[in-house]
Amino acid sequence: MIVAFSLAPSTDNADGSVHDAVAAAVKVVRDSGLPNSTSSMFTEIEGEWDEVMDVIKRATEAVAAYGSRVSLVLKADIRPGYSGELTGKIERLERALDAQE
Repeated sequence: MIVAFSLAPSTDNADGSVHDAVAAAVKVVRDSGLPNSTSSMFTEIEGEWDEVMDVIKRATEAVAAYGSRVSLVLKADIRPGYSGELTGKIERLERALDAQE
């Protein structure tokens, strides 16, 4: 499965910045050893259900240290029997785009 998720703590700081909390969550994901990718709005992680959800739980706990409340948004692509789809989907998309030129 691939899960795209976003975490943010409630914040009282003047600029509303959450980069330290997000960095703590991304560190948990990267330290997990599972395939992952982070963009400006989401982190994607690929693996089996239990291992992915464990990492998301630990990332959520890391963010909780930065505020009294945590917002979690997630979207999952559950496709049993497939792996390598974090990059595979992008490779297929690029081939399709090249074919349209």
